[in-house]
Amino acid sequence: MLTMKNISKVFKTDLVETHALRDFNLTVNEGEFVAVTGPSGSGKTTFLNIAGMLEGFTHGEYFLDGENVSNLSDNKSASVRNEKIGFIFQGFNLISDLNLAENVEVPLRYRGFSAKERQRRVKQALEQVGLGARMEHMPSQLSGGQQQRVAIARALAGEPRFLLADEPTGNLDSLMARQVMELLENINKAGTTIIMVTHDAELARRAQRNIQIVDGQVCDFNSYQQPSAVMAERVANAGR
Repeated sequence: MLTMKNISKVFKTDLVETHALRDFNLTVNEGEFVAVTGPSGSGKTTFLNIAGMLEGFTHGEYFLDGENVSNLSDNKSASVRNEKIGFIFQGFNLISDLNLAENVEVPLRYRGFSAKERQRRVKQALEQVGLGARMEHMPSQLSGGQQQRVAIARALAGEPRFLLADEPTGNLDSLMARQVMELLENINKAGTTIIMVTHDAELARRAQRNIQIVDGQVCDFNSYQQPSAVMAERVANAGR
């Protein structure tokens, strides 16, 4: 479970204070697939960076798997992040002169796994995304959708409990985007908790829960109707 309580994030310069998040409260339960939407500049990326323990925050508390991770040292934060969190970004961030297996293996080397364990994880992750037969291929030999699958495999190889995806289909056409979304849905069904930031309303609707971030605060569509939606419902009922 991931829980944020009254999180605030303030960026300060000599003249200006910018509130990226304010009194931000959110709980994501184990096994959920949550889509996060909102206008540009609303705080989506800041939220995802804090959730991924890539940056700190000004006020509030953050609990990950029941542990308060608000004030951990850099080394401890890195340890928790490497053990529990996987990342998928809009840019595939593959190393062009390494083959697929080597790309997936890179973060495993930093975690100190044995060669045998790295080989097992790489093979399993690439097979999970449908690229087990292309382990020796280079990134340039793949389509955009296939490269994103390699990026997903790289995240999965660490066997994370939480998968954070920042616009994972942003560089893909509609067909490839749907295929990547289907892959993420299957990963979620296997037990991984997924939080996905997206501007694609169609993909967001396919998640189990859709929240919107507006002006640094959460609006959960599962328990909220916008005033226009409420009025439309009343008008429809009045005509019955």
